[in-house]
Amino acid sequence: MPAPPSKDGPRINDEIRVPKVLLIDQHGEKQGIMPTNSALEAAEEAGLDLVEVSPNSEPPVCKILDYGKYKFQEQKKKAEARKRQKVVEIKEIKLRPNIDTHDYEVKARAMHRFFEEGDKVKVTLRFRGRELAHPELGMKLLHQVRADFEPVAKVEYEPRMEGKQMIMILAPR
Repeated sequence: MPAPPSKDGPRINDEIRVPKVLLIDQHGEKQGIMPTNSALEAAEEAGLDLVEVSPNSEPPVCKILDYGKYKFQEQKKKAEARKRQKVVEIKEIKLRPNIDTHDYEVKARAMHRFFEEGDKVKVTLRFRGRELAHPELGMKLLHQVRADFEPVAKVEYEPRMEGKQMIMILAPR
């Protein structure tokens, strides 16, 4: 025989199968430890549900409240928590070792915007042809990027050569 489907959320009313509970009434006042059936009767008199709010304590804590309203409040709390969390993305900026000053400034403005939005920035410096013979030029450029963004960002991944490109990751402070 398969196990009954487990329901998510707290146990309510007749699902509470412990002999004694600590009861909190609809006004939030502690009524003390009492038999479960007495607590159920008190909830019925109030026209509300008996909800197990802390099942792991000894004895379990039950509260008299409107279960539909309680569930709705919980959903709202979860939605609010989801809305508040920020997913940190890694944005990529591609540079070349012999980049012109104006082109560099345009890329720098984009990086500033990314840091303001709270995102990390991966600076990729691509070498082609004979540029590979002078990795020190790339290192010099990445050190300039680091110096320019010192007040707003910290280096999370030091500049490193990977194949034909040099990579550095910056995170907002």
